[in-house]
Amino acid sequence: MTTKIFALKNAWFCGLKTIQNINLKNFSIGAVTRAPVNLKGRSFLTLKDFSSDEIKHLLWVSRDLKHRIKYEKQYLPLLQGKSIAMIFEKRSTRTRISTETGFALLGGHPCFLTSQDIHLGVNESSADTASRVLSGLCDIVLARVYSHTTLEDLVKDSSIPIINGLSDLYHPIQILADFLTLQEHYGSLSGLTVSWIGDGNNVLHSFMMTAAKLGVHLRIATPEGYDPDSSVLQEAKRLSEKHGTQLFLTSDPVEAARGSNVLVTDTWVSMGQEDEKKQRIKDFHGYQITMQTANVAKLDWTFLHCLPRKQEEVDDQVFYSSRSLVFPEAENRKWTIMGLMVSLLTDYYPQIPKPRF
Repeated sequence: MTTKIFALKNAWFCGLKTIQNINLKNFSIGAVTRAPVNLKGRSFLTLKDFSSDEIKHLLWVSRDLKHRIKYEKQYLPLLQGKSIAMIFEKRSTRTRISTETGFALLGGHPCFLTSQDIHLGVNESSADTASRVLSGLCDIVLARVYSHTTLEDLVKDSSIPIINGLSDLYHPIQILADFLTLQEHYGSLSGLTVSWIGDGNNVLHSFMMTAAKLGVHLRIATPEGYDPDSSVLQEAKRLSEKHGTQLFLTSDPVEAARGSNVLVTDTWVSMGQEDEKKQRIKDFHGYQITMQTANVAKLDWTFLHCLPRKQEEVDDQVFYSSRSLVFPEAENRKWTIMGLMVSLLTDYYPQIPKPRF
């Protein structure tokens, strides 16, 4: 019996080794970075800090990984031996799942920490957490926090890259997924017009820091009192002038949608604003995206929403229509976070031809 068990174990081990060898034969990391863009070691708090070429490079790497892993079924352990600390002060679905599965798919080890597991600046200082603990235990940190200053404190004291998983000011990883989705759908980004209809929140701020750098025009409708942050708006105007794009602001949703390729909205009540829900729904009356809104958009219009979605924000006719890209957009959260992590931790260079931007 012992001999038979040993033989079975040996056969299983040999079979596993054969599978691993097959996978490794198909594994090719690509050449080290030979372009002027090298993001290794950088932190990612806001797309304000990244140039047009750097953002396009991130989208290129993301599309490359999607092509090689999803469609060519290649095994790419680019992050083998590396670990990521995921700090979540806020609950999450897409950010958590995309980061955990993406990091593991690339051979790395994700470690998830809630506010019950780690208390930034409470039981120990952020400096101790970032510079003395996490920097010694992990290779990178993704933090989803209430205050953007928490991220800035982590970066100041950390010797490893910090990724903004969402803050009150920006949500940059969402915007990477949005623009990858639009690039795949339209074939190019330059010249598109995106219309934001909703709250002047963190997702809009990230659109404002990115659109002009990709040659995208931005039309924004927010109710009075829900305007985007003034410093973000000032920077967006500067970027629009620099890159020759249009930036249009109004309180009229239909006027914002006029001539647009892409209609975008988000939640009207973000986490932490639950006490304001009744007033916000009243203030956002008339901002629901419907087919009537889309009547003034271009014939090829599409719709984006970062999810979760409430029906008062967009009706079912739009949300579940063939114009809606929300589910490919959600999937692309994984590929873009993978592209970002690979770019910040390795010298990987994409193998597919550079897409048109």
